[in-house]
Amino acid sequence: MKKIGFIGLGIMGKPMALNLSKAGYEILVLGKNKAANELVAAGAQACATNKEIAQKADVIITMVPDSPQVEEVVLGADGVLEGIKEGALFIDMSTIAPATAKKIHQVLQQKGVEALDAPVSGGQVGAESASLSIMVGGSQAAFQKALPLFQAMGKNIVHIGEPGAGQTTKACNQMIVGMTINAVAEAFTLARKAGVDLEKMREALLGGFAQSRILDLHGKRIIEQNFKPGFKVKLHRKDMNIALQAGREFSVPLYGTAQVAAHMDALIAQGNGELDHSSIALFLEQLSQ
Repeated sequence: MKKIGFIGLGIMGKPMALNLSKAGYEILVLGKNKAANELVAAGAQACATNKEIAQKADVIITMVPDSPQVEEVVLGADGVLEGIKEGALFIDMSTIAPATAKKIHQVLQQKGVEALDAPVSGGQVGAESASLSIMVGGSQAAFQKALPLFQAMGKNIVHIGEPGAGQTTKACNQMIVGMTINAVAEAFTLARKAGVDLEKMREALLGGFAQSRILDLHGKRIIEQNFKPGFKVKLHRKDMNIALQAGREFSVPLYGTAQVAAHMDALIAQGNGELDHSSIALFLEQLSQ
């Protein structure tokens, strides 16, 4: 399992691939863009198509924006499905719909390939520091096979259950993250308007029951009005839609999720979809003026 094809070298994918390279794996990447060139400089091999990557790799990892991109990579022309070898392992670490994860799993099983859905949490910082939380759906055997790779990219690695379970868990994660950011943004907007020192308030709250990583990191972002993207609004909005779709599928009302998604819609409509998701605070401050 030494040759790893890594497809999707964005904010998260590039550092994840670099960490695999540092761990001694031979990396295969697509094309000759800036990110691919950086991997090639670190020892990776460039391939012309996803099919070529699949033909040469023992494991294929995808880290792309959404369900349609995963389907295109796997099922499209010159895609993974055309080149993947029986006995190989496919790992999708994107955040996509659970139904799509199950579909990909079924298609690849017909070619004698095990598939895992293994979305991550921890953002760019976690990707760069190899401290991601990785939630995995698929067979226990495939999970054990992939575990050394996960350990090169993350710290908190949990086999959740059957195919699709990793993506369902990630949808729940994104609900909690989104609603917590919204809560912190609301609290800070109220405090700012009331004339409270936000730095001191954050310090006090971090010592109490409201303490969270989001209060710590995004609270600081909100105070400093630093919305350079670690995780973009438009991508989190996509994840909230996955959660809302799952809610409809299982007849679960997700009122808080829907409210935060509406705030994200407003930010995107204002042209702020490329900002960090903590920029929900910007929208709430506009409403409170």
